Amino acid sequence: MLKMFTTQLTGVLKRIEEKEEFSFEDGARLLAQGPVGDGTIYIYGSQEMKAVEFEAVDGAEPLRGAKVLTDGHIEALTDADRVLLFTRFANDAPALELAQRLREKMISFVAVSTVAEPSEGDLSQLADVHFDLRLKKGLLPDDIGNRYGYPSAIAALFVFHGLKFTIDEILAEYEE
Repeated sequence: MLKMFTTQLTGVLKRIEEKEEFSFEDGARLLAQGPVGDGTIYIYGSQEMKAVEFEAVDGAEPLRGAKVLTDGHIEALTDADRVLLFTRFANDAPALELAQRLREKMISFVAVSTVAEPSEGDLSQLADVHFDLRLKKGLLPDDIGNRYGYPSAIAALFVFHGLKFTIDEILAEYEE
């Protein structure tokens, strides 16, 4: 089972790399505007995506100047700040509520989620840059036709690291 899961997961990560190639550059440039200016990159992770918050702030290689977005921060955000939002699906109600608040305050943000059913007003439409994780179901079949093994946090961490590497490159160029 692990071999099959590894094969399927590798395919998921490869698809993200290929399909979201331009989003990595666009998202990193947008997010890098925060620390280059007087802003901060705030990270929001819903449910299991809190793993990205921990990695960004407390990981072995944290994202420079990043902070976890809390309710207390939202009202104090300025147009110099940027938000990186992670959630399982693009129609997640709490994430959509946050996205609407960010749009009202004119705060630029990048969203990472799966677009299960494209619809007007989902995160893929609201975000300045959106990454589609393309994880509509689990990766492994069971004996009765269901699927399990849904690696959303792994895929989100992959996107986070891709963004972080590119942000670090941009910031290094800016500091030269």
